[in-house]
Amino acid sequence: MTTAATKATLLKQLEGLHHIPTIPAVLAPLLRYLERPLEHLDVQKVTEIIAQDKSLAAQCLQMANSPLFGRWQKVDSLHGAIVGLGFQRVSDIAMSCGVLNLMPRASEIDAVAFWEHALGCALVCRHLARNISYPDPGKAYLAGLLHDLGIVVNLWILPKEFAAAFELARSEGIPLHEAEQSILGFTHCESGRLLADRWELAPDLKEVVATHHTPQEARDHAGLVALVELSDLLCRLSGLNYGYVENRQVNLLEQTGFAVLSQQCRGLKDFDWARLTFELDSYLDEVHSLVRAIYRT
Repeated sequence: MTTAATKATLLKQLEGLHHIPTIPAVLAPLLRYLERPLEHLDVQKVTEIIAQDKSLAAQCLQMANSPLFGRWQKVDSLHGAIVGLGFQRVSDIAMSCGVLNLMPRASEIDAVAFWEHALGCALVCRHLARNISYPDPGKAYLAGLLHDLGIVVNLWILPKEFAAAFELARSEGIPLHEAEQSILGFTHCESGRLLADRWELAPDLKEVVATHHTPQEARDHAGLVALVELSDLLCRLSGLNYGYVENRQVNLLEQTGFAVLSQQCRGLKDFDWARLTFELDSYLDEVHSLVRAIYRT
């Protein structure tokens, strides 16, 4: 099938997006509730919303006990997790658990590796945002978590064609989006925008999903896109990738995202990249064990 025909097939099968699993129903009211001013939030109300989905509740509790989310003492109840972690981190955790099961389990790409990359990117985004004084670390976390939604779309709608693209990327050690462009005629950025529109994600998240490999195309939310571009690249070149290593050397200081962030966040100029790389290594084992534990829940 030619790339033009493949792209036409995607456009023809857009109605197939309704076959893609959606995020748990409780997440929409939960995230809307958590947008209220802090003084108007009630711990018991948040507990009751999450508890409506037993699987989500169990996964949230599992993640809440991870050092990655600041817990060094075990909590054994949702209420305790919310009190100990705070509303923002509970929101992060709920969204993380909610999207973990979107990908078809029988697929060419390892679902566990995929979500390790997504969770790793979310954590690095949040960490980097805090250290360079980016104004919204919580949004940075969510952007990192959701940036590869288009891979989910490609796996559900064009599994055979995407499998060929993934094999090309793996065998040649090239970025996945370059292999997609070669085989499919488009990348997961384009297909991800379709799902982001369907889910009615916020405009800044839509722009991240659509342009995180081409940050020069970002218009209204270039800083957030740039943050994700750099975090995604760091993870892909480390042990938090798609299950294969890209054969290339990258200078982060020469990336488009670095130039954009340098203009918006003065803290980036003095940022210790070596320290971040070291801290990223410390994430590896915990992210691996956490994602595997959630998949067993």
